[in-house]
Amino acid sequence: MAETLKITILGCGSSGGVPRIGGDWGSCDPNEKKNIRTRCSLLIEKTSKEGKTSVLIDTSPDMRQQLINAKVINLDAILYTHDHADQTGGIDDLRAFALRNRKRVPVYLDKETSKRLIPRFDYCFKDGEKSGYPAILEENRIELFKEFIISGSGGEISFLPFLQKHGNIDSIGFKFNNIAYSSDVVGFYDKSLKYLYNLDYWIIDALRHLPHPTHTHLEQTLKWIKKYKTKKAYLTNMHIDLDYNYLLENLPKNVLPSYDSLNFKIEV
Repeated sequence: MAETLKITILGCGSSGGVPRIGGDWGSCDPNEKKNIRTRCSLLIEKTSKEGKTSVLIDTSPDMRQQLINAKVINLDAILYTHDHADQTGGIDDLRAFALRNRKRVPVYLDKETSKRLIPRFDYCFKDGEKSGYPAILEENRIELFKEFIISGSGGEISFLPFLQKHGNIDSIGFKFNNIAYSSDVVGFYDKSLKYLYNLDYWIIDALRHLPHPTHTHLEQTLKWIKKYKTKKAYLTNMHIDLDYNYLLENLPKNVLPSYDSLNFKIEV
């Protein structure tokens, strides 16, 4: 049995999702199911004859239903890009995996994300003295531009975290198997650029048509894809401005709009 890597875009919507509360679809056709977008998250699954290794990037507020839809029963690790509500809001639902496996779920995050996230969800990382509830998560600190490995029954997956600009904070992009994930980005630091060239796949932010202070917009994203010679790109973190079929008809052939549950496989 060949080892395969399956990439699933669990959610590809911006912070408010599509439609927004109140039924605001913007320019998106409400009759097109692929315009229904939950908040951004990515699932990576490596399968071999020994089993499966599963890694989740970000725990969106929609994580519970995303994982139910994807029929996920185990996670070997969680990686965080940064601490904004649309990336971390589902963190408490990781409790299901801690209870199932009777051990803490490994969480990988950088120093800045740790400083912001853990004080807000300290009960997830520390045993409750008064509540009696045990911690459900285990912190693992990652270093920028230094590879780390996630191991599971399906084998090892190596990740390289690189730094991105995201308005007044930074975010982390992850590169693995010549695939990059850049869900929340408005620019890149010079040290990160070498990791972007000649990617097989790039899952990248494209919030809307107009420029935005914390997210790249469609025109800029397409310039990057061309500049860095990406073989195939999937747009994510899309706001109500970007209709699925409009994008499908107007994007270059090597660029596709994502939709929730979109997946692809590669042999590794």
